[in-house]
Amino acid sequence: MGGFIVLLVIVVVVISWVIGIYNRMVTIRNRVKNAWSQIDVQLKRRHDLIPNLVEICKGYMKHERETLEAVIKARQMAVDIKGDNVEQVAKMENMLSQTLKSLFAVSENYPDLKANQNMLSLQEELTSTENKISFARQHYNDQVMVYNTKLEVFPNNIIAGMFNFVKSEFFEVETEAERKAPEVKF
Repeated sequence: MGGFIVLLVIVVVVISWVIGIYNRMVTIRNRVKNAWSQIDVQLKRRHDLIPNLVEICKGYMKHERETLEAVIKARQMAVDIKGDNVEQVAKMENMLSQTLKSLFAVSENYPDLKANQNMLSLQEELTSTENKISFARQHYNDQVMVYNTKLEVFPNNIIAGMFNFVKSEFFEVETEAERKAPEVKF
């Protein structure tokens, strides 16, 4: 009878231990998902600002149709990405950042556009949004690092394998040129 009680206590302790590890990993995985949704909110805000930016630029930049169309196309491709595919979203958002950089570079040739109040307001909003995206990316990557570390350390890696936890991807910039923030001087 005494051996049965000891065995029962050991089984209860092991089950409690597994449940504790599982619950911690679920909590961290949910933090990663929340951090990703914060990036998504900021990206949507950025996507919503771009049509206004393009409309203002159209009136001044009659000869820059190709640049404006590239921005519109890049924005639409970024908006069309669905789901949690971090690599695809990062690729499309990086492409959008590059087209915005081109637009801002070309707009330097239009002094009236640079002085437009609506353009200045959009510039401020876009700069603020870019900063928020940057902070959201940093927070997301921090959460991914914590989560991935938990999945890889012993004994969590055993429990993670048993319950099919998979590593998350970092939201990374692809090229050195994309690592630079878009310059929005007017």
